[in-house]
Amino acid sequence: MPKVLIADDAAFMRTMLKDILIKGGYEIAGEASNGNEAIELYKLFKPDLVTMDITMPEMNGIAALKQIMKLDPDARIIMCSAMGQQSIVIETIQAGAKDFIIKPFEPYRVLDAIKKHIRK
Repeated sequence: MPKVLIADDAAFMRTMLKDILIKGGYEIAGEASNGNEAIELYKLFKPDLVTMDITMPEMNGIAALKQIMKLDPDARIIMCSAMGQQSIVIETIQAGAKDFIIKPFEPYRVLDAIKKHIRK
């Protein structure tokens, strides 16, 4: 069963994503509430995919994305944000993100993006 790491500073968003993913047949590798935790948990669990919020305390999702891509150029990271600003989307894709999901989450969109990018 593919493992997904969820990084979001809002506990209710992590819970929402976790429910969507578990119902979709994925295992939750771990949950991070900031970018630093996301990097540590990525090293620890080597998940198949990461959902990464952009706006988080201590270290934001863009900085964490860049760090994880340095550690593992094959990392599969999908960015999550309430901001659909073009410049941010472009910046994250250039930094290595595979996709971008806008909050509030639509379960079919989340599962579709993950299915498309998860390691087979």
